[in-house]
Amino acid sequence: MAIITVTSREFNQDVSKIKRAALNGPVFITDRGHPAHVLLSIQDYQKLTATQENIIDLLAMPNSSDIDFEPKKIDNTIYQPTDFD
Repeated sequence: MAIITVTSREFNQDVSKIKRAALNGPVFITDRGHPAHVLLSIQDYQKLTATQENIIDLLAMPNSSDIDFEPKKIDNTIYQPTDFD
């Protein structure tokens, strides 16, 4: 996969050429010497954004029933004042 960098001016002068180049890999488009945009083919974009699981699945703990957890019981006070003496 080739990575190509072009200026905004080069991009504006020959959009078709840059689109063809994006079929071989990402094309970084710079603005005043700094990367500003990336042009990808739709296939590359779909590969990049394809996920098998959503955030709920990623955060789920399927075996959480196997975890022994006994939280400390709280009394009715919200906080305990500190004694600085």
